[in-house]
Amino acid sequence: MPSHQAKSRSKARAAARLAAVQALYQHEMESVSIPALLHEFHNHRLGATIEDVEYAEADIAFFDDIVTGVSERRDEIDRIIAGKLTADWTLDRLDKPMRQILRAGTYELMARKDVPVGAAISEYLDVTDAFYDRREKGFVNGILDAVAKEVRG
Repeated sequence: MPSHQAKSRSKARAAARLAAVQALYQHEMESVSIPALLHEFHNHRLGATIEDVEYAEADIAFFDDIVTGVSERRDEIDRIIAGKLTADWTLDRLDKPMRQILRAGTYELMARKDVPVGAAISEYLDVTDAFYDRREKGFVNGILDAVAKEVRG
């Protein structure tokens, strides 16, 4: 049985993943610099209530790592994702939230060996639920599973 501390850490990481995808989306839409974006999320979003939506307390260090890691390694991440898409699909054809989910998930699989593959993929399927219907979950699962096989062997 997981301890209360492990459960709250898990919730904090889940909140960090969702917030990271939102931040990356905002970065792509508005070209906000990463430092400004981190500052905004730290001070105004993580753990806040905005328009009656309560943002869960997030693991801020984990959030920062995903956002900055995706930003710093974006070309490498995009190459890996593009290699998993069918020949007639490009990364640019995916809509913006989907690109951010796949980028964050790929980064985590590449760089966060402390997170088990199954846990990372499962968490990004939950993030996908926040944006999409069922069909997209299968897509995310397939891409991240293929990425995991490549980057984790």
